Amino acid sequence: MPSPYRALFAAPGTKGFSAAGFLGRMPLSMMGIGVVTMVSQLTGRYGLAGALSATIALSAAVAGPQVSRLVDQYGQRRVLRPATLVSLAAAALLLPAAHYGWPDWVLYVACVGIGCVPSVGAMVRARWAVLYRGTPKLHTAYSFESVVDEVCFIFGPIISIGLSTAWFPEAGPLLAACFLATGVFWLTAQRATEPAPHPRERTGGGSAMRAPGLQVLVGTFVATGAIFGAVDVVTVAFADEEGHKAAASVVLAVYAAGSCVAGMVFGLLHFAGAPERRWLLGVCAMAVSMIPLLLVGNLPSLAVALFVAGLSIAPTMITTMSLIEEHVPRAQLTEGMTWVSTGLAVGVALGSSAAGWVIDAAGARAGYGVPAVSGAVAVAVGFLGFRRLKRPAAGRGGSVEQHSERKERHVA
Repeated sequence: MPSPYRALFAAPGTKGFSAAGFLGRMPLSMMGIGVVTMVSQLTGRYGLAGALSATIALSAAVAGPQVSRLVDQYGQRRVLRPATLVSLAAAALLLPAAHYGWPDWVLYVACVGIGCVPSVGAMVRARWAVLYRGTPKLHTAYSFESVVDEVCFIFGPIISIGLSTAWFPEAGPLLAACFLATGVFWLTAQRATEPAPHPRERTGGGSAMRAPGLQVLVGTFVATGAIFGAVDVVTVAFADEEGHKAAASVVLAVYAAGSCVAGMVFGLLHFAGAPERRWLLGVCAMAVSMIPLLLVGNLPSLAVALFVAGLSIAPTMITTMSLIEEHVPRAQLTEGMTWVSTGLAVGVALGSSAAGWVIDAAGARAGYGVPAVSGAVAVAVGFLGFRRLKRPAAGRGGSVEQHSERKERHVA
């Protein structure tokens, strides 16, 4: 591991909460696809399987920011453990309900409960922010976490699908639940690095979404999520049309690998100047990288195009986390990070649905028009809201506030 990444783990407790966070976020990439695989194998009803997966995603989009808001007020340990128990109890209901053919409404209720799963990635990033706020190490830490996210999305679906098809249908979701329980309870057992809670009476209450800058970031990432959701669906359909449907998982893994490589390199670099300009450049790069997908003619060329497209994902996500620190009060940092994930989840659902409609109407090649249009929308929202990103509110965030504090100490 390059020395800047090794230096991150010099602080006590960092290895422990990072490892726990890795296990705790694996279900993010395993549960949805695991439910699809399980239900389709047990019932043969792909429509039901897709609807249940969408229910989990939408439930998480609604519940995630609320759970994170409570975390900011009461602390990770007091909130994450009960929320995780709700999610685990719902998973324990889903597995026998699917296995024994219980009524569909039971499956939907269980999937709503599973959506209460906490945003473990936001919890880990909040711990890094406490340790390294106002230092270059925080940029490296966010880069490392983006790489971990991509590793989860590379291997999580492969593990989930592989277990459910090779062992028994419920194996994928079952292992995802085990990862969730282990990761969250291990993370919350580490009290020394847990961010201090900020009770509402001291912070004035209200949602982090009241911050104008966060509104711009979330709006842009709804369109960005539509890119991701559409690319996944269209790539599977394209591979099916080419007669190699199983290769879709490999091609999508190449997409995530491009982001993983870029995130690792980006974390070794340190930039001067305003982060909002780098963020807007990254959004533009993601949009432009969708255009070659309209021109690909076979799976090898698609894999190359997706690898190149993936290079802009992690740097943009890393810069987004830095901007959240500047535009959201420290007392609402976890909630702010989760709102961006919520925007992505909503976008993924919209992009997947739109792509499926276009594929049915005009074929897989035409489906790549959906991520191209979504990229254009993301760029438009980014440009329209750029002025809000240039004006962090007073008393908000990490790097800007830290610099002003240093200046005040120097003047004194």
